[in-house]
Amino acid sequence: MRVLLTGGGTAGHINPALAIAETVLQNAPESEIAFVGIKGGKEEDLVPRYGYPLHYVRSQGIQRSLSLSNVKALWLALVSPYEKQTTKILDDFKPDIVIGTGGYACWPIMAAAARRGIPTALHESNALPGLAVRRLQKRVDRIWVNFSRTAELLKARGTVMRVGNPLRSGFAGCSREEARQKLGIRENQTFILSFGGSLGAERVNLAVLDLMKTLSEKRSDLLWKHAAGKRDYEDTKQRFTSMGLDFVRGYELQDYIYDMPIAMAAADLVISRAGAMTLSELAGMGKAAILIPSPNVADNHQYHNAKALADAKAAILVEEREFDEGMLAVAVESLLNNPERRNEMGRAIRAFRGEDANALIWQDIQNLTKK
Repeated sequence: MRVLLTGGGTAGHINPALAIAETVLQNAPESEIAFVGIKGGKEEDLVPRYGYPLHYVRSQGIQRSLSLSNVKALWLALVSPYEKQTTKILDDFKPDIVIGTGGYACWPIMAAAARRGIPTALHESNALPGLAVRRLQKRVDRIWVNFSRTAELLKARGTVMRVGNPLRSGFAGCSREEARQKLGIRENQTFILSFGGSLGAERVNLAVLDLMKTLSEKRSDLLWKHAAGKRDYEDTKQRFTSMGLDFVRGYELQDYIYDMPIAMAAADLVISRAGAMTLSELAGMGKAAILIPSPNVADNHQYHNAKALADAKAAILVEEREFDEGMLAVAVESLLNNPERRNEMGRAIRAFRGEDANALIWQDIQNLTKK
């Protein structure tokens, strides 16, 4: 089987594609996999790390405000599915199926493949379908969704199938004990893992660094790993150094956490955004979490994601506007001082794991390619 995967811009679109690729190879090891993305996207970093070839098309995101950039984005949306750069990928690779996981990077090749009658499928991890998925919904053969309400927002309901979010095998294959042993974390140490978006989240970075500084002076048993994001890493690193945090043993700053399954498995507490993929990973591993929804997403869907978990006592919700009131520090310290509550939250969040998305997707890939 020849499978072409596309999606990108941010890790939230790339990770489900990597999980699908892994699922295909686990079930059909002779398969050939390739990816399609855009120059400068996070896929340019992540995909080659897993050994897959990566091809490029031209596409650009549409901004919420009126700008000249949007003129170019709309022009690219019109012409990119017909450009030789796009069509040559299909001519050369000859895919049996083309699968998109959202983001503007997936539009050109998905539109081109659908026009040729190649079997096509999209995966939408968020409750609110993104622009690329909405524009492609009547062209593709199948749309896999994570939330049941997503189907109600799509007009092509006959092609929609709820499967959940596919996860890379590492999120199910490593216990807390094994992960901590790999990372050299002792049982009497408490490990915090924190991150914003894969590109960056300035307010989260600033708040986390301030809290790191405060807690480094209070607790010697604390280990902390924080990912600042590609865009904000250099500025955050300068601040991290100026605050003397680079000399605190066990405190680590990265641009992106590439060994996320191991780091999350080892963590006693996770501080993160509330994107759908992250929540699926947290639920799969049963982790106590403080969720900071991004205020810069459509329909504030991350807030609603986090609120659902908070109402079920499966996470703590802290909004960015509450940083100035010290609510993040209150939430973190309350959980650090209460291991039993962390365990209760870990048990509660497991209820949000959902079905075996990987198995459902593989079964449907076979159905689509047989057709």
